[in-house]
Amino acid sequence: MKNNYLENITFENINYTLSHLESGDYEQCTFKNCDFSNTDLSGIRFTDCEIIACNLSLANLTKTAFRNIKFLDCKMLGLLFESCNEFGLSFQFENCILNHTSFYGTKIRKTKFKSTQLHEVDFTTCDLSYAVFDDCDLSGATFDKTILEHADFRTAIHYSIDPEINYITKAKFSIFGIPGLLEKYDIVIDITN
Repeated sequence: MKNNYLENITFENINYTLSHLESGDYEQCTFKNCDFSNTDLSGIRFTDCEIIACNLSLANLTKTAFRNIKFLDCKMLGLLFESCNEFGLSFQFENCILNHTSFYGTKIRKTKFKSTQLHEVDFTTCDLSYAVFDDCDLSGATFDKTILEHADFRTAIHYSIDPEINYITKAKFSIFGIPGLLEKYDIVIDITN
């Protein structure tokens, strides 16, 4: 079976729920305003691509390779990133909606999340060392045995991270984020003075 290799191509305004994206390797390609919702992206390899204003909600990511991918203005609900090909897994997210997504057990060091909504996201046993959560909303996100060493939460909001069950050495938090680190103790912290 022939493996397609496509490079430096822009795919725009395509509804992949009607016509499936061909399997293969996509390198330095751009996808703009495409609908991948509920589609099967399993086994497809994306390298150095930009995915802009696309809907990937509930797409099947079994063995999908994302290597140095930039997601911008994307809707990405209910994705299971732990089923991706872990070799070279790296991406960044800007102005995306990643609600109800799972990164369970993934190693995604240095990932940058910027102005991204991460409601109810599962980061259990994930390696997020040196990750940056810049202006992100982490309402209901799960951090359990998560490696957060050197991670930056200074401008993130609504997170709850238990320092006793996560690895947070050298992680950065603002003074306003202290309640999210002490939530389990059910204490009142007044930061108005």
